[in-house]
Amino acid sequence: MSRADSAVRQPSIPFGHDGRSKPLIPGFAPYYGTVLGDAYLADSCRVMSGIPDGTVNAVVTSPPYALHFKKEYGNADKQDYVGWFLPFAKQIFRVLTDDGSLVLNIGGSYNPGLPTRSLYHFKLLVALVEEVGFHLAQECFWYNPAKMPMPAEWVTVRRIRVKDAVEYVWWLSKTPWPKANNRGVLRPYSKDMERLNQKGLQKTTRPSGHNIKPSFSKVSPGGSIPPNLIEDETPDDLLRFGNNSANDVYTERCKAAGIKIHPARFPAALPEFFIKLITDNDDLVLDPFAGSNTSGAVAERLGRRWIAVEREEEYLRASQFRFEEPLLPPSALTSPQ
Repeated sequence: MSRADSAVRQPSIPFGHDGRSKPLIPGFAPYYGTVLGDAYLADSCRVMSGIPDGTVNAVVTSPPYALHFKKEYGNADKQDYVGWFLPFAKQIFRVLTDDGSLVLNIGGSYNPGLPTRSLYHFKLLVALVEEVGFHLAQECFWYNPAKMPMPAEWVTVRRIRVKDAVEYVWWLSKTPWPKANNRGVLRPYSKDMERLNQKGLQKTTRPSGHNIKPSFSKVSPGGSIPPNLIEDETPDDLLRFGNNSANDVYTERCKAAGIKIHPARFPAALPEFFIKLITDNDDLVLDPFAGSNTSGAVAERLGRRWIAVEREEEYLRASQFRFEEPLLPPSALTSPQ
């Protein structure tokens, strides 16, 4: 379904009485807020329970992975992960609009003591579809060249496995026809494509059976359709990025303030790609596992309303550094009703 096809407006969370075009959640006071969104220090299942049905256009999030080595912010064991995540998933499904999407970044892991991979993230995907009712719109992949060669036992010591460089991004939706428009994420054409456009193609049939027509080499206004491999720094048709930035504003401000930096941030380019793909201006974006609130900051910059929920106060306090504009003081935020 294209954006133009969504003629009927979805129901909305009540706006603030001060005229700010952002949602209010009855019973919860924001930890901080901006003109377009609020961040909550709370359990996200409880916060989502206060959000009306069908009011969130997109959920873009990266929950704690089921890693063999525990992170300080907490992560469920692989055998318990599906059962742990499903209550969140059911709330997400409920609050999404009929044409809304869940974008879930989740990494794989090895089985304890073995050079074999866990299937927990695939089991989660199946459960999200078969038990919750989501549809798999598309599986995407985040290429992160900065990933460490882990587990060291198999990669750098025994040398029997290669380094991981990809994480999964499940794009799920409430219907088979979620709101999406790839014109929002077009990339510049590559030099090869520009040369091919000038030279032209001859009609032929590939060994695969695909019929190649002269029109295949023609470029259209706006740019090239990107693949489902999300990267950054390759301007022709890919977006490639790592998450080890040591000199961005967030990291520098955390260091200067002596505040702990979130150890598992995802880069801004990842939520930016999907927010541009599946939402419109003034749509509502939710991140129930906000961490350093990358999704909220990106949504703000793109003119989307947003809700971020995080249970670790130190991470949420540090996430305020992502916003260049002064944040609204607690006195300007609506108190619980």
